[in-house]
Amino acid sequence: MKNKQKLFEDIVYGIFLILGLISVASVLLITIYLLISGIPAIKEIGLIKFMFGSTWKPTAASPEYGILPFILTSIYGTAGAIIIGVPIGFLTAVYVAKIAPPKVKRVIGNAVGLLAGIPSVVYGLVGMMVLVPGIKKIFNIADGASLLAAIIVLAVMILPSIIKVSVTALEAVPQEYEDASLSLGATPIETYFRVTVPAAKSGIAAAVVLGVGRAIGEAMAVMMVSGNVANMPSLFQSVRFLTTAVASEMSYAAGLQREALFSIALVLFLFIMLINATLNFFLKRSKED
Repeated sequence: MKNKQKLFEDIVYGIFLILGLISVASVLLITIYLLISGIPAIKEIGLIKFMFGSTWKPTAASPEYGILPFILTSIYGTAGAIIIGVPIGFLTAVYVAKIAPPKVKRVIGNAVGLLAGIPSVVYGLVGMMVLVPGIKKIFNIADGASLLAAIIVLAVMILPSIIKVSVTALEAVPQEYEDASLSLGATPIETYFRVTVPAAKSGIAAAVVLGVGRAIGEAMAVMMVSGNVANMPSLFQSVRFLTTAVASEMSYAAGLQREALFSIALVLFLFIMLINATLNFFLKRSKED
């Protein structure tokens, strides 16, 4: 009996090990492929020209391959979505996990699950048909397809990830922590924000990382509401993100233009890795403190 149990445990361990190695190998293969495909164009164009050039005209008589507008737009768009989405998602998670009655919790949980399951193109379609005309009318501008529209759509799209993961983290905090705080005279709200939230900060930070990844990596919805024009970022101007630059031109690009698009994908990949590494660094540092 013990031999059978040990054999079963060894098989399960082996399966988990193989799956973990597959995940690591997938990341390595993607990294190697992007490096091989993206570096040649950067060498030919020049790193400074490519990264800090402000003009993207790959089909002009004298082609220019500057992606600074795409980089800044992605940074501003992601930052705006995080500034709007994280507080809303975090406070909603605290309400759902600790304050909401069971019926309300069930309704909000179903709504969040529905938001998570809606395809990106539907977000983009609703944004294009409702949000873009609304921005045009409210701010009296020529076209509502802008960085602002993209930020709002991204903020809504990252809410499910932030809420669901944060709720799970908050509910995993032992009840004894809250009981001890309440017994010392703290109010429930004080307990939630001064005891439960700090205890669940690693899970909440993971939720923010997922939200950042979703915001940076989104292409279709952003393309539909941002105008997809290679301008320097401005809140009420049509812009193009790193993701939409690749998605919009890859189908017809050839030669150096196609190689440059792989270089943009490499920059995006490194950008996401840098953000994740930075967040993990600060998270580990806060744990040590």
